Amino acid sequence: RLQHEYVPSAHLSAACTCLAWAPPGGRPPPSKDGPQRKKRKSEVGEVNTQLDILAIGTAVGSILLYSTVKGELQSKLEGGHDSRVNCVRWHQDNCCLYSCSEDKHIVEWNTQTCKVKCKWKGDNSNVTSLCISPDGKMLLSAGRTIKLWDLETKEVYRHFTGHATSVSSLMFTTVKPTNENNPSDGITGLYFLSGAIHDRLLSVWYIRSEGKEKNAVMAFSVTDEPTFVDLTISEGKEEPVKLAVVCRDGQVHLFEHILNGYCKKPLTSNCTIQIATPGDGEDSTPKPVPILAAAFCADKQSLLLVYGNTLQPIIEKVSLNTTESHICLIRDVQKVLSLKTDVAVTKVKTPVVNSESKVLVPGIPGHSATVKTPSSGKEKKKTKRKPGETQESIEERLGALDIDVTEVKTPGGLPQTDSFAVLLVQGLESNDAEILNRVLNTKKETVIKNTVARMPIHAVIPLLHELTKRLQGNPYSASLMVRWLKSVFSLHASYLSTLPDLIPQLGMLYQLMESRVKTLQKLSRLHGRLFILASQVAASEAGQDVTEVNQTAKLVYEDESSEEEGSDDEMIADKESEENWDEDEEKEEQSDEQEMAVEKEVNGDSDLEPENESEEE
Repeated sequence: RLQHEYVPSAHLSAACTCLAWAPPGGRPPPSKDGPQRKKRKSEVGEVNTQLDILAIGTAVGSILLYSTVKGELQSKLEGGHDSRVNCVRWHQDNCCLYSCSEDKHIVEWNTQTCKVKCKWKGDNSNVTSLCISPDGKMLLSAGRTIKLWDLETKEVYRHFTGHATSVSSLMFTTVKPTNENNPSDGITGLYFLSGAIHDRLLSVWYIRSEGKEKNAVMAFSVTDEPTFVDLTISEGKEEPVKLAVVCRDGQVHLFEHILNGYCKKPLTSNCTIQIATPGDGEDSTPKPVPILAAAFCADKQSLLLVYGNTLQPIIEKVSLNTTESHICLIRDVQKVLSLKTDVAVTKVKTPVVNSESKVLVPGIPGHSATVKTPSSGKEKKKTKRKPGETQESIEERLGALDIDVTEVKTPGGLPQTDSFAVLLVQGLESNDAEILNRVLNTKKETVIKNTVARMPIHAVIPLLHELTKRLQGNPYSASLMVRWLKSVFSLHASYLSTLPDLIPQLGMLYQLMESRVKTLQKLSRLHGRLFILASQVAASEAGQDVTEVNQTAKLVYEDESSEEEGSDDEMIADKESEENWDEDEEKEEQSDEQEMAVEKEVNGDSDLEPENESEEE
């Protein structure tokens, strides 16, 4: 079962190209107990719980170190490769990681510091595969030719002919050297295996002493290009090597052979395993099920098979029976892998539309069209024209769509404001003077406001240009245009302020306003004078019309004593008023002086010259 799933954050730009498990225990490095080859995906199920760190090579040249126990990315190794990483291998003794890339280089990484320890050119072509020797002192690398490197000196120790195409798999088949003559060298006498793309032969190479033959000692023949290879390592001279090769055609070939020197003919498989679907039910013919990977279990007697779909692989343990040369396993994968498409279809729901409801459609504001409910096949047949009927004209269809906005009238008989907005946009787009005159000559404030509010934003600038043009013309039309201008500026000020080229767009309008405002003062003075003149003329004309009144008094009554008393009273009143006047003046002067003194103190002007003081006063 699926235990863990990890998607790197950059999985689209930097796809994963290769991966390798760190030796069990990861860090600190464990004591050496046999070679650690790359653990395959199919083995994850039976690998012990100590496996933690997984090195993932990417297509952009970086390597991700992912901790499966913590479930998080531990570190990222960058700066070593500038092209696709083809293979990563952990050293079994220390925390070193080796990687090769399409940039022709091999990099040795220190995984604790995440730095490049050493980098050297591995081949003249892309380096596609790596393998570390059982004793950890040598490194096999392969592009097309195969090289054995001394890890201490980083020099080529042995050369091998290799393959005509890029090597895809490389692994040692024996642990202990077969010849006992050279005990100091832990590598000579070992066998290793290599497989290449588009090559139906897997080659076995023997590491000889220097200067000897560089060609393969034996080959295993398979039916198609090998995509996945797994083997059991031979511990001693007499122990055979078991080999499981998965081919591109979906078959697994099993080989068992004692490596004992040269073999001229390519060896054929002892057993072939295939998987097919049962040929019953709907599918009468059995279909092959591709095997994706195969790996030997710890007991070397049973095999783990991974088959089916790469998205949803099925892992199964199969015990080996090598007496039969061909095994075909019947597995009904369709039940497991069939994607439930009918469930997905039912998720799409069609909205139920009420026949009376009116649904607005996108487009010009004010337009609406009824949405027809999805009709069945029977109804569609009814809508077909009978031979006698004539087809509806386009005019009738448009009439049915209710698009003619000029006919939309309110109870009062005036066109609605939304239709005005539509007309205005149409007039501006088509530059139709008749429509524009009809809309812009409106005097009602509310209609103007609503029209400007409902018009689309893209029509604001064209409207302002039209208004500017009309302001220059007839003075009567100018007074109407000002109302439109006022509502445009009050309602669309925020939009206008966002335009970067507003000043050049409205330059003409600014000039018009300034020239009008400049003459306003002169005109108002002239208006004042004319008003006085007009009022005087009107007054004189009114005076001429009125009949003269007789001014002479009809009756005069004189009283001496009252005149004298009145004159005395007047004298007394005059004196009192004069005295009061003098007192008031003195008080005012005193208060003025106090205020001046305070002001000077505040302003710091107390030390001004007397001339300046008088000037200020």
